[in-house]
Amino acid sequence: MIRVQAPGKLFIAGEYAVVEPGEPAVLVAVDRYVTVELSESHDRGRISSEQYGRLPVVWTREDDRVVADQDHRPFDYVFSAVTTLEQLVAERRLTPRFYDIRISSELDDVSGRKFGLGSSAAVTVATVRALDEFYGLGLGPVERFKLALLATVRVSPNASGGDIAACTFGGWIAYSAPDRADVLAAWRAEGVSATLAHDWPGFSVRRLREPEGLRLVVGWTGQPASTERLVGSVQHRKAPEETHYAAFLADSRACVRALVAALEAQDAPAASAALRRARAVLGDLASRAGLEIETPALTALCESAAEIGAAAKSSGAGGGDCGIVLAPAGADVGRMLREWEQHDIRHLAVEVHEAKEAIVS
Repeated sequence: MIRVQAPGKLFIAGEYAVVEPGEPAVLVAVDRYVTVELSESHDRGRISSEQYGRLPVVWTREDDRVVADQDHRPFDYVFSAVTTLEQLVAERRLTPRFYDIRISSELDDVSGRKFGLGSSAAVTVATVRALDEFYGLGLGPVERFKLALLATVRVSPNASGGDIAACTFGGWIAYSAPDRADVLAAWRAEGVSATLAHDWPGFSVRRLREPEGLRLVVGWTGQPASTERLVGSVQHRKAPEETHYAAFLADSRACVRALVAALEAQDAPAASAALRRARAVLGDLASRAGLEIETPALTALCESAAEIGAAAKSSGAGGGDCGIVLAPAGADVGRMLREWEQHDIRHLAVEVHEAKEAIVS
């Protein structure tokens, strides 16, 4: 049996802007994991997970296509990863095989509510890794990232891939996205192998130094949020005549670049200042777009952080889920956590998932 894990992720800065090709963001991988166990089977395969508490999805092949015998939700991303990898296997003229996939996750609470740590990305990345090992494809990290992003955008075309990058490469990263419409067009016209071989304009990823003198603290509001809905709402409001969107992109870009420079220089005060500015930029976007990115619980999280001299903001699309704090050495984090409890904000005891391999194809 093959057993692989992929970590969760948190956006630090660059949310919403990162969906535009080439726009930068900073993310970090965290030590909560999705585990995929894959074992060979015969005649058919199964996809199952205890978290979903339902019978497995059974898949077979018809005319060299992978087909499910029932609605494959909530395994859309897993099934997309399977079909994408199987297309690559066919293009390489390898013998197709059947296998069972069993999924378990630390990215939900006991009731099944997601923490907002990128469970869809993590399960996609883990499935790609398991199938790479199963078929002996010998893929590099960048190739695995590209396959996972291709599988993701086949389900969710607006996905930036930042979460995929964090789950693939680990550690702290700076990321910018390719044009996913171009990626899908290349896949439809040329297949998986050729699409992997192409340069993807706009895509970049590089490692960042973990900030010294700052502690990353994460709070979960317990309120689930729909990233796809929130990001889609902004995308529908970005008409050329709405000049605030171009200004938002410029402001976000400046914040991310300032944060990256601060991390590279190990300048803790500058990193905190950049995070505070990133919060303000998202607040301005929310006001102009008529969205609630920072909920009352997230505001309470950020204000309690400010009271101890820390910088904080929502993480990801907001609307609930998690907030992040960069707390300087000596800050009274315990006081902040006690205030969180009064607002029903749960402290998630996570650490950075360290990178284990270089970012090479």
